[in-house]
Amino acid sequence: MYSRVRRSVLGRMLPLFCLFSVAFWSWAAMAEGKVQASSAQRDRKSSPQPARWVTADHGAHPILQQDFKSPEEVTKACLSCHNEAARQVHQTIHWTWKDPADREGKMGKGGLTLNNFCISTHSNEPRCTSCHAGYGWKDSSFDFSSEEKVDCLVCHDTTGTYKKFPTKAGYPVTEPTTFGKKTFAPPDYRAITASVGRPTRQNCGTCHFFGGGGDAVKHGDLDSSLFNPGRELDVHMNAEGSDFTCQRCHTTEAHFISGRTYKQPAFTERKSLIDDDLVKLISCESCHTDKPHRMGHKANDHTDKVACQTCHIPSFARAIPTKMYWDWTQAGQKKNGKPYKVIGEHGKPTYDTKKGSFVWEKGVTPEYFWYNGRMDYLLLTDTIDSKEVVKLNRVLGDKDDPNSRITPFKVHRGRQPYDKGNSTMAVPHLFGKDKQAYWKSYDWDLALEAGMKAAGLKYSGEHDYVETEYHYPITHMVAPAENSLRCADCHADQGRMAALGGFYMPGRDRQPLVDIIGWLAVAAALLGVTGHGLLRLVSGKKKG
Repeated sequence: MYSRVRRSVLGRMLPLFCLFSVAFWSWAAMAEGKVQASSAQRDRKSSPQPARWVTADHGAHPILQQDFKSPEEVTKACLSCHNEAARQVHQTIHWTWKDPADREGKMGKGGLTLNNFCISTHSNEPRCTSCHAGYGWKDSSFDFSSEEKVDCLVCHDTTGTYKKFPTKAGYPVTEPTTFGKKTFAPPDYRAITASVGRPTRQNCGTCHFFGGGGDAVKHGDLDSSLFNPGRELDVHMNAEGSDFTCQRCHTTEAHFISGRTYKQPAFTERKSLIDDDLVKLISCESCHTDKPHRMGHKANDHTDKVACQTCHIPSFARAIPTKMYWDWTQAGQKKNGKPYKVIGEHGKPTYDTKKGSFVWEKGVTPEYFWYNGRMDYLLLTDTIDSKEVVKLNRVLGDKDDPNSRITPFKVHRGRQPYDKGNSTMAVPHLFGKDKQAYWKSYDWDLALEAGMKAAGLKYSGEHDYVETEYHYPITHMVAPAENSLRCADCHADQGRMAALGGFYMPGRDRQPLVDIIGWLAVAAALLGVTGHGLLRLVSGKKKG
């Protein structure tokens, strides 16, 4: 009898014991994982990054030991050894500002695309090309075939002292010159050339963090906070951790930097280093594979439909506010006959006579789209419908496209002038001292006539304003894993995917028949478990 009772008790206790064991060891594994992760984080933080190896002391090259009189002389000296470099640069979008993949030469800032920030480079080159990798692009007469016009130092200076002047078409100053509250000094070319090296975030960020006319204006996930970010801002660029340079992901061959262009996606194959050790590292899968989570983790089932960035970049502009709306119709207002600015709550201008009114936001939740890596861009020659919001670029992708993933975007909205007579978007001549420059005369018709002429287009003489949108994919500011999205952030009635339709999402959508079947299954399971337990209890008593 004692044996029968013991077997009965053990029979009832065994399931509970198994359940407890699974829970305990799962907790232990998670705890161990957290300890290991924490230890790894401490190691990364405390371990100094190895110095990058170099094979040449540029300061010892005789040709660099001279007092250079112009930046072109520096380039000429560089080309005496790196004799293919300029011709390589000439083939890139950094030089032409046109997409190399577009044979018609229309796609790009140097072509016929536009945005809803400062709108277009045409007629505004001396201001815009302060971020060009060359010298002297002040108008359409610039010689794109000149090798000595290539600016080597803007990418390869490591001293941090080389500065292009904001309005000199890519040239540095020749004597101390003030711009706003900042004074620019002539570069010490001899000291700079002695210290040239591989590009750093400082080199890339000098232009890309300040696109659109200022810090954090354009992209939302690129701003000056990434010069020296902490782990909470970006786990890859963490200055005390991995400290990635831009080229760690944007791998480079013959000065061609991998990444998305107007007609070319960042990558066309989802390969990892396991598949091909020569693969470009531009996608998350390149390093993390398409199953980046631990074995059996449900998140691995999402990678064929959800981009890594969707969960791992829960918000952008987390350190510095980004511009989200720009209204050009408000420009031109003055106080006491003079231009003025209004500074808002984020310490950013909410009004500027030259540019109109703005809306800035910090810690912005992205908007989500099906995205296959390609975008479609409106051209200045395309006809628009002024009654609709004009999308200056469109996100391409669909839930049924195997190359598409749900991807986070910044959508910058604005209101800007268009050519009412031709029903096309319009280019204003903004910068300059001539009377046609908008920032000189504040006359839209004069500015639009000059801008369109510079773009090689005709202006009807009549303008109005239209609402516009411009989309930027969010790929930087990758948060630590513990700050990534949770299931309920998306799988909920009013979750992040509320605006994406056309497919069923558990937790968000309701299908009455499916719900009934699901609840019946739950009820059946509960009934079965309860009945089984009661039967065992009764049978145990009878045996006792």
